[in-house]
Amino acid sequence: MKKSQEELQKEYNAAVAKREQYQHRCQRLENRIRYYTQGERKKRNHRLITRGAAVESVAPEVRSMSERAFFLLMEKVFSLPEVAALVSRAMDQQEGG
Repeated sequence: MKKSQEELQKEYNAAVAKREQYQHRCQRLENRIRYYTQGERKKRNHRLITRGAAVESVAPEVRSMSERAFFLLMEKVFSLPEVAALVSRAMDQQEGG
């Protein structure tokens, strides 16, 4: 059974429309992925900035330190047993209540 030129054109147009729908659906899904990924990154950036600001407010001297010196200082501070105990206690309090 042969199809007429008109029927073939209708099928072609329907297939093109369907393809465009799938392309738009795919684009929406990609946009949603990008939105959620960027949202997590923005939350992380906000957390890092606010915590860095907290450190600077408690110890203003760190503002003038190089990044390397600051990280070395933080490694030394957080390796102290007293600080490790305080961090552990703070985590326990947060989880407990």
